[in-house]
Amino acid sequence: MADSAPASSASPIEFVPQAVLFDMDGLMLDSEQAMLETWREAALTESIDADDAVWLSMVGVHDRASFAMLVETFGEEAATRLRDASYRLYDARVAAGLPRKRGLIELLDLLDAHGVPKAVATSTRRERALAKLAASGLIDRFAVILTGSDVEHPKPAPDIYLLAARELGVDPAHCLVLEDSEPGVRAALAAGATPIQVPDLIAPGEALRGFGHRIVASLVQARELLAAVLAGPAQPAPGR
Repeated sequence: MADSAPASSASPIEFVPQAVLFDMDGLMLDSEQAMLETWREAALTESIDADDAVWLSMVGVHDRASFAMLVETFGEEAATRLRDASYRLYDARVAAGLPRKRGLIELLDLLDAHGVPKAVATSTRRERALAKLAASGLIDRFAVILTGSDVEHPKPAPDIYLLAARELGVDPAHCLVLEDSEPGVRAALAAGATPIQVPDLIAPGEALRGFGHRIVASLVQARELLAAVLAGPAQPAPGR
């Protein structure tokens, strides 16, 4: 489990982003905690001894890869039961609307006020991603919504962020990415974008911190960084 207040590494943003690309689960929505709770309930219902560490190892991982990890750990029959039971429980929470992360709406309002385009780039499959965004009142806040159903290679491959930048008509080097997980940060960096990490359940390890990207404690702090650069004179995008 992550530390409740991860240490920040939040130097000022050095360029005015032409677009901001958002992950969804654990970044905009408090969905990872909900998934952890339904994972526990499903394991109990199905009489499967499933440690939290197994689920936490799948945070930020695409559905196909995460199911393969379950099969490797529990075998296909038990993995299928566990997945299906957790999905049923989780879908009920999604339908009720997952809580939004603190500071999200204020951040979206700031970007709208400055005319900065926004996109969602989530590894979640399209049907579920759209259901989450709709139930949480976010679906109309983004010009582009891309999901794990839209790319062949999921995070940490850069595909979804390259596609998001292309859909918005912006060079990836001019994009700021907001992510909570290691696969997402690696995907953003591989795309040539500038990530800000807002860790959720898993604190970034030493190897990830070694990339030197910005790490903040909340979207409130991410908004402060963006407000500072958007309020100042325009700066050139970082060289690549």
